[in-house]
Amino acid sequence: MNIKDAVVLVTGANRGLGSALVSASLEAGARRVYAGAREPKQLEALVGAGRGRVTPLAIDITSAESLARAVELAPDVTLLINNAGVLASFNPLTSSEAELSRDFATNFFGTLAATKAFLPALERAGRTAQAAVVNLLSVVSLANMPSIAGYSASKAAAASITQALRVELAKLNIGVHGVFAGAIDTDMTRAMSITKAKPRDVANAILRGVEQGNDDIFPDEMSRGAFDTWRKDPKQLERQLAGL
Repeated sequence: MNIKDAVVLVTGANRGLGSALVSASLEAGARRVYAGAREPKQLEALVGAGRGRVTPLAIDITSAESLARAVELAPDVTLLINNAGVLASFNPLTSSEAELSRDFATNFFGTLAATKAFLPALERAGRTAQAAVVNLLSVVSLANMPSIAGYSASKAAAASITQALRVELAKLNIGVHGVFAGAIDTDMTRAMSITKAKPRDVANAILRGVEQGNDDIFPDEMSRGAFDTWRKDPKQLERQLAGL
């Protein structure tokens, strides 16, 4: 799918990778970018920098009502980037049910709900041109990282449903891409003392992967290394992540 002239919606666009994806989409020639966030006021800088091509959108992917309102305001989306995510649970034995549920509510159920909500727009685009969905997953979708166990499990579930969506949406000429990112230098990973990729570099790599038609996108050095290990020996990746 070409990003040039696409109408892109990025959820969780108020900071980090989401903000970088908005900027990268503009540079790649997107005709319009809907920047989604729970609090649209947080998007003022992005909207200003977009010079009329960025539209702020109030959207909470865990709320059916919020999604319905967003669909009405963004009926022309051709590329949906499901970036919104949370990290709420850590140790699997000490994390509360509420913390675990929050990870799944956003990272799995919210991602699926957003895809279903914008499916009519994507289907219209797929009839005449190109349409695609991008799900932001993680290398911890491939093997669990026990220090963020609930998050890992929710992303693994999201990776699994991404595969199912790929089959179903192919019938409607809608591509589905899974992004297995490594650690990115954002607020979410601030406390982690590991090497992190720059959000802008990751955003550019994601869009390149979409344009190249890659089902699975590994947008940074850590993710490519993890995938290499996983292909050769899945247990070795499990052991590596257990040590982080």
